[in-house]
Amino acid sequence: MTAKPLTDFSRLSINDATTKVQWTLEEEICGYAEMGIHGISIWRDKLQACGVKKAAGLLREEQMTVTGVCRGGMFPAATPEGRQAAIEDNWRAIDDAAELNAQCLVLVVGGMLEGSRDITGARQMVLDGLHGIVEHARQVGMPLAIEPLHPMYAADRACVNTMAQANDLCDALGEGVGIALDVFHVWWDPELKQQIQRAGKERLLAFHICDWRMPMSDMLLDRAMMGDGVIDIPQIRSWVEAEGYDGFHEVEIFSKDHWWKKPAREVLRVCKERYLTVV
Repeated sequence: MTAKPLTDFSRLSINDATTKVQWTLEEEICGYAEMGIHGISIWRDKLQACGVKKAAGLLREEQMTVTGVCRGGMFPAATPEGRQAAIEDNWRAIDDAAELNAQCLVLVVGGMLEGSRDITGARQMVLDGLHGIVEHARQVGMPLAIEPLHPMYAADRACVNTMAQANDLCDALGEGVGIALDVFHVWWDPELKQQIQRAGKERLLAFHICDWRMPMSDMLLDRAMMGDGVIDIPQIRSWVEAEGYDGFHEVEIFSKDHWWKKPAREVLRVCKERYLTVV
C-alpha cells in the first residue's frame, strides 16, 4: 500500500520547536495562520512565556487547532518527593492542555536517574507516574500520548523506546492513553508496521514528521527537513492511515545549525513545499 498524495495543507501542523528561536508563541500563532497553516503543537516554555489564557484567545481568533502540548512526562526521580513533584507538574500540564483544547498532551517519559544503570527501575517509575496522572487526564478529557524515543535517548530522556513498549503501557493503563508516533524515533524498528497495526486508530493520537540526516552532527538538535534524510515517510504514513488515522501531520524539527538560523517564513515555505512532495 502506498500513501495517497497530499494535495492541500488542511492536515499540516507545525510543532513550534521548528521555529523555536525565530518567533515567540504569539508570532507563531499569527504567522502560521497567515501562511495557511492551522495546526500547531506548543511547547510549555513558550506557553508559559505567553500565558495560557492569552494563548487560548489568540488560538481561537486565528482558528488554530492545537495538535499537542509538549511535554508532560519526566517521571523518574531519586526521591518520593521528586516523583510526586513530577506527577503534580503533569497535572498542571494536563490542565493547560485542556484550556487550549489540545488534541493530546505528549509525554516524554524520562530516563534513568543520574549515575544509575537501572533502566528496569526507571521504567517502573514511569509506569507508576503514569498511574498517578491518568485519572486526572480522564476527568478533564485530555488524551495522553506516550512518545517512544529513539534508543539513543534511553538513558537521559525516555526509557520507552519502541512502539511495542508504548503499546504495552497503553494495555496497562487503559482508556485515555495512546501514542505519539514520531518517525525520527521509530523509523528503524523492524516491528514498526505490526506495532502500528496493534495500536490501531484509537491509540494513534499524533503523527510527527521530519527526517534523519546522515551524518548527524548532534543527537538532539540536527533533525533534517522531510526529504533530506533516509526515512521513508510516505510508507510509514501509509501504515498509519491504513489503520484509520486521519489527523494532522506535525512537522517537528530541532535544527540549531540550519533551520533555526533561517527566517521563520522561509522555514515554513519549505515545510509546505516538502509536505506536498515527499510526505
